[in-house]
Amino acid sequence: MSTVQPGNGMDGAGGSSGSMVRRILLGSQLRRLREARGVTREAAGYSIRASESKISRMELGRVSFKARDVEDLLTLYGVTDEAERDALLSLVREANVAGWWHSYGDVLPGWFQTYVGLEGAASLIRSYEVQFVHGLLQTEDYVHAVVVRGQPDASPSEVERRVALRLERQKLLVAERAPDFHVVLDEAALHRPYGDGTVMRGQLRHLIEISERPNVTLQIMPFRFGGHAGESGAFTLLRFPESDLPDVVYLEQLSSALYLDKREDVSQYEQAMHRLHEDSLSPKESRGLLAKILQRA
Repeated sequence: MSTVQPGNGMDGAGGSSGSMVRRILLGSQLRRLREARGVTREAAGYSIRASESKISRMELGRVSFKARDVEDLLTLYGVTDEAERDALLSLVREANVAGWWHSYGDVLPGWFQTYVGLEGAASLIRSYEVQFVHGLLQTEDYVHAVVVRGQPDASPSEVERRVALRLERQKLLVAERAPDFHVVLDEAALHRPYGDGTVMRGQLRHLIEISERPNVTLQIMPFRFGGHAGESGAFTLLRFPESDLPDVVYLEQLSSALYLDKREDVSQYEQAMHRLHEDSLSPKESRGLLAKILQRA
């Protein structure tokens, strides 16, 4: 299983630093150059006074890059053309730009910083959720209820910071270059209460409204369908505008996450997502179900 674990990204509030993407691209290009030259990771690490594992982390985009290290690696890999070297070294500068979410480092675990960066850099986000409404579609009151439920020992100030972070992420959907967002919600997420009835009614109304946005497609997997392709749990597929960057599958765990980019892994999740799209209610039918649930709430 191949994993991608980079560390920066495009500004989720509408900026375009793209540092997450640059870091992954630079790492993958360095890996291709090394393999083409027949250089081992151990030898590459030795050339920059580092370990084999450091080279592995660089090639996966998991660490920041030093211009001197990249220069030495390019020399080792036989890259002498100045234009090619300059292009790759310019990626070093762009890859090390901090994203907006770094100011929330006190409430944002490192493994989720990776996701926020990838989410902000994606051109297409496809997601299946079963436990609760997707974070990009949550109202402020619903977010607050989710945070309090999930972090019962958090101070009021920490709760507010976590709420503010999620609301900042949501600006992505109304940005000038907003991604296409296709989400399938299990019907269970619409009946599981977070907060009181007022909170849930507000959340349902918000889902109806935001599902009308041209870049948002919302479908519901109804109870009546029975077993379905999302049986393994929630997951997200991310696609990027850069052709050199593979699709990534995001799988969240209790205290960490997996980022899969190996073609055969991604393909299985794409097939599952396709079946979810086929078997779920259409967007229009989904709005109708939301309206019915709202009437009963």
